[in-house]
Amino acid sequence: MSKPIERLRSLLFAPAVRPDFLERLPERGADGVVIDCEDATPPNAKGEARRNAREIAPRIAGRGALVFVRVNAVSSAWFEDDLRDGLCDALTGIVVPKLERLDQLAAVEAGLEAAGLPRLAVLAGIETALGVEDARRLLTHPRVAAAYFGAEDFIADMGGVRTVAGQEVLYARSRVALAGRLAGIPTLDQVVVDFRNEAAFRREVGEARAMGYRGKLCIHPGQVALANAGFVPSAEEVEHARRLLAAYAKAQAEGIAAIDFEGQMVDEPLASRARQTLAAAEAGEGGS
Repeated sequence: MSKPIERLRSLLFAPAVRPDFLERLPERGADGVVIDCEDATPPNAKGEARRNAREIAPRIAGRGALVFVRVNAVSSAWFEDDLRDGLCDALTGIVVPKLERLDQLAAVEAGLEAAGLPRLAVLAGIETALGVEDARRLLTHPRVAAAYFGAEDFIADMGGVRTVAGQEVLYARSRVALAGRLAGIPTLDQVVVDFRNEAAFRREVGEARAMGYRGKLCIHPGQVALANAGFVPSAEEVEHARRLLAAYAKAQAEGIAAIDFEGQMVDEPLASRARQTLAAAEAGEGGS
């Protein structure tokens, strides 16, 4: 069984057909990197993508980032070849897109066993209507160590339209975050395809963190630092949490369960959230 994935603020994807990009992935500062044999690889280059993934992954593993390979969907013509020929023991795990059914996870498990790689973690892509509907069942599977929500494929599956405001994916986005929480695994938020739009990326990071997401999918190196900074408590949040808990502890000592703190009513749920903020900071993830 794979080890749990505890920190994945940023997951940076690069095309498996671009060896020059892949060799530089560890320099980008992402918590995790993905050699992408799926969407970023055209159908006539799948074999080349597998060879690159198998040969380059050992060279970039252990250099500061968790290394994954995104295989093609279980239902695709390339899935079995990806597991047989595109993986290696140096990987942290595989990213499996468009998961919808438990029998697909059984196929992933069997394929990893056949490849002699049973320890590899599975990062599940939830990006179809059926996948979102059954997200809790999928994410509680013992082989799934993390998951992401893919808004673009989800809306394509729905026959909908993507908008700047993103209301069309709010329900699905929230449902995947909730499923991840119930499964006890980290979830990663959707991509921002307008990769030069820092304001949009920062806004989505704030929304995602508020929903309970632990990280963000990145399609450009410029997004990595924004994700890393956005999914940790700020110095201001840490200081606010310390003041709140000090005031709350004093009130409790006096037999008071709820207090007026800086114009806000504070009781145990808010104190619990403040403790979580400080725990993240003490783990070296906050106070930046």
